[in-house]
Amino acid sequence: MTKLSGSVPAVRFIYQYPETHGSQGDMLDAGPVAELAARAESCGWSGFAFTEHPAPGSKWLESGGHQTLDPFVALGHVAAVTTRLRLLTYLTVLPYRNPNLVAKAAATVDRLSNGRFVLGVGTGYMKAEFHALGVDFGARNDLLDEALDVLPLHWSGRPFDYEGRGFSARQAIGLPRPAQDPIPIWIGGNSALARQRVAQRAQGWMPLTGPVDISATTRTPRIDSVEDLGRRIRALREEAGDRADGIDVAVAYTDPTIARPEVDVERHRDALGRLEEVGATWIVLPAPPGTHPAPAEYLEAFARTYIAPDGDA
Repeated sequence: MTKLSGSVPAVRFIYQYPETHGSQGDMLDAGPVAELAARAESCGWSGFAFTEHPAPGSKWLESGGHQTLDPFVALGHVAAVTTRLRLLTYLTVLPYRNPNLVAKAAATVDRLSNGRFVLGVGTGYMKAEFHALGVDFGARNDLLDEALDVLPLHWSGRPFDYEGRGFSARQAIGLPRPAQDPIPIWIGGNSALARQRVAQRAQGWMPLTGPVDISATTRTPRIDSVEDLGRRIRALREEAGDRADGIDVAVAYTDPTIARPEVDVERHRDALGRLEEVGATWIVLPAPPGTHPAPAEYLEAFARTYIAPDGDA
């Protein structure tokens, strides 16, 4: 298990498959998914992640947006070539789908991976994508809460009734059950409401952080500093009470210079250690932009520098 400091539980690292920005190029330009996943596992990473945008607008893509694969299908592919990696949707937008379909996809990946799936979710923020999918943007918070009701009912393997905004489940049953009970749900977003949902109903929090203020784009409050993040993590754990020890915190580390061999390793080691010290239990590394270093080289170089030799998950 990775250990950056001596006073808090060890942090673990998740590799996010490289994103292709714009409409040119292909999502798989970074290399075969199976090859990179196997490489990540062999050199000590603890998780593999995909994000999603099923129907983004062309204007968004050309202004810096990114292509995606379907995360459930892609993670099923990763599951087939690995045995240890945790498989994370980082993140899937719950309001985009009927929650029973989400539950079935999640349970399928979890069963096929022998209990390695983590369902990372959020409310979503792109109006055009909501419109393209026929989903009411203004109802996204209600739809997310509705999904949080339905997911455990579906995964229970017992018949259940639920009257949703656009569906009526009567003695519905989800079989086969997932391997985990329950599948961990990690919720993204910086709002008080997002943290309240985590404290009461989920197993993890995925705060949005980064060097650039993206709060207006993602429609969530900004986290200004590591200290600010630490305050929010402490508040979350206080609100969670007896549930606090079972809640993970997954934070993205977005400084692209970490991929360059000439960088100040100690500066990055210190930054990662500070995230661990304030309460992060997982750190998500979005793959660096471009092809230098190549993704496979980056996976190995990062592991040699920042991940303990035992590579425990």
